[in-house]
Formats: sequence, C-alpha cells, structure tokens
Amino acid sequence: MTLNLDEQKKLEYSGYRFAGVNGHAGCKICHWTKKSILNQGECYKQKFYGIESHRCLQMSPAIPFCYQKCSFCWRDLSHTETKWDGEYDDPKTIIEDSIALHNNLLCGFFGNDKADKKKLEESKTPNNAAISLAGEPMLYPEIDSLMSEFKRRDFTTFLVTNGLLDEKLRKLENEPTQLYVSLDAPDEKTYKNLCKPQISGAWDKLNNTLEYLKSFNSKTCIRTTCVKGENMNDPKGYAKLVNKADPTYVEIKAYMCVGYSRKRLTLDNMPEHQEIINFSQKIADLTNREIINDSEVSRVVLLK
Repeated sequence: MTLNLDEQKKLEYSGYRFAGVNGHAGCKICHWTKKSILNQGECYKQKFYGIESHRCLQMSPAIPFCYQKCSFCWRDLSHTETKWDGEYDDPKTIIEDSIALHNNLLCGFFGNDKADKKKLEESKTPNNAAISLAGEPMLYPEIDSLMSEFKRRDFTTFLVTNGLLDEKLRKLENEPTQLYVSLDAPDEKTYKNLCKPQISGAWDKLNNTLEYLKSFNSKTCIRTTCVKGENMNDPKGYAKLVNKADPTYVEIKAYMCVGYSRKRLTLDNMPEHQEIINFSQKIADLTNREIINDSEVSRVVLLK
C-alpha cells in the first residue's frame, strides 16, 4: 500500500511534495540547495564530488517502502511497508513531476534579494538526482527504467540503498553515477539493534551486496552513519566489511539528531566532528586508505 491523503499531507507539511498519482514518489528541497542559492554554503557532495548543490534534485521513488526501520532515520517509521501492493507511477511521470515540484518549491527565492540570480536560474534545470530522500529506492518496481530515464536527460545519479535487495542490485542494468550502500554496523547483533530489519536474512543479504559491489562499473561508496553509543565500535569489523566490498569511496558521517529520530535517540548520540575523524582514521589505517576530504559542518569524512 502507498500513502493515503492524510499521510501525504503530514509529509507535505514538512516540505515533501508527491509526484504522480499513487502516493509513493516525491521530492523535497534539500537544506543545502537553499543555502547554496543564498551563497551561504554547499553540501559536502559538492566539496567531495563536484555536485552543484543548487542543481541537485533530492527525490525518492519509494517513500513509504523500506526493509529497515533504522533508529537514526529522520522519518516517521509508522508508515513503512516492505511489500509493494498496488499501482505505481512510471519513471517519466515521476521525474517530470519531481522537477516541476522542485521548481515550484523554489519559486519564493525569486523574490528574495539575497538569492544568487545565476544559481537561481540554473536551479530550474537540475542535473543531479540524489535518490535518497526516504525509503528504499530499489523497491520501486521500475528502478532500472528510472535510472535509464535520468541518464537520457543527462542527469548524474547518486543512488542510496541499504543493500538488502541483493539479487535486484545484481541485475541492475542501468547503473547510477555513484552507488551508495549503507553499512551502519560492524556485526549482525549491532545491525539488528540499530537498523531493525523487517525481513529475515537481512544481514546475509547486505553481505551479499558487499561481496558483489566490486563488480559494478560505476563509482561505489560505503556510507556509515555513526551513532555515538550504538555503532562507533569495532573498527576492525568495519574494516573487514569495507575490504570485502572494495568500494571507490567510504563516507563516515555523524548521526544528526533531526526529525522523528529525536523520538528514538538524543543529542548525546550525535558525535562531534573530531570523533568522526578519529574513528575514520582507525578504519583508514585498517583498510590501507587515507582521509582525502572532510566537511566539519556536515560532520562527514571521505576515505579513498
């Protein structure tokens, strides 16, 4: 089942807009898109990878669907489904509607004297899709066609997955520009406690994805969200999994105490940037990688 109108309105109140007619896809303007238009800063993805924040479309084709209920997720997890039951919108509709909604959400900046006019004009034609807003995008039945349609429109794509649809990932024909796999635990016990998988065999499926990751032609990235007191332990365990996956990059990022996660975690679970650097250095040393960049404002470190 997809979200009903009341559930959609609740998310719309927090800035979401829904594409299509079936209540499963949508977009939201990223905090850093707004900051960039006002020349007040950019997302770490611009610093790390050259993705222009003011031209980034933050979206998801599967907002209410996920195999996990992570404690650190900013969403209201009461509407999380693991099986797709019902109709769905086609990729072309989702993309066209998302771009139109993206522009509509930015229209207020055109009356803002502090807005960078050049960036604002360029923001009308986003050229990167951050497919990470909410939910598990691999659960969208036409994810392969969605990637193909973005590519046809000359978008770069950053696709974030929790890695539990290992067989579907293996069959993905249209790879993203960069594939992110979330790795938020060094062992199965920590994983179950923190990520709360809703299907059986989840840890094995994640490990299958890690094993297969090196076969992708696209750039790949392991991303770890560090929750102080929960999963910032056992760097050797993380290193073993990173070495198995052999990704292009590793991003180690602090949990941010925002949204509905504040009902499950506290500010004490949010690491300082120096703690992220120290933890990252341990993993770097164990994986023969090095810290090549970091963003203090986002509390994230990049290993290569």
